[in-house]
Amino acid sequence: MVGRGKVLSSAQKATRSSKPRLQFPVGRISRFLKVGKHAQRVGAGDPVYLAAEVLELVGNAARDNTKTRIVPRHTQSAMRNDDELTKLLGAVTIANGGVMPNIHKKTGAKDES
Repeated sequence: MVGRGKVLSSAQKATRSSKPRLQFPVGRISRFLKVGKHAQRVGAGDPVYLAAEVLELVGNAARDNTKTRIVPRHTQSAMRNDDELTKLLGAVTIANGGVMPNIHKKTGAKDES
């Protein structure tokens, strides 16, 4: 006991996101990888790597748009522009992510002939 009946709290456990100094939730990514039918077993470093990879791509997308803050639109564009993430997270919906621009071949620019 210290002071007026207060107990010193022991050192708090460092989260898996705080150890590699990531802002993305490593625990949530790990849980979703385990629940999903991606693999029978998920290693300890897999969700950390995936979170770091996603954070890097999203940060690059934000920087390409000359923004300093990451918004869901940057997450959506980074995921849909990367082939591997699109394959892994193709059915995932990002809230407030918008849609990717797509121009169909028939309605595109007309040839001048």
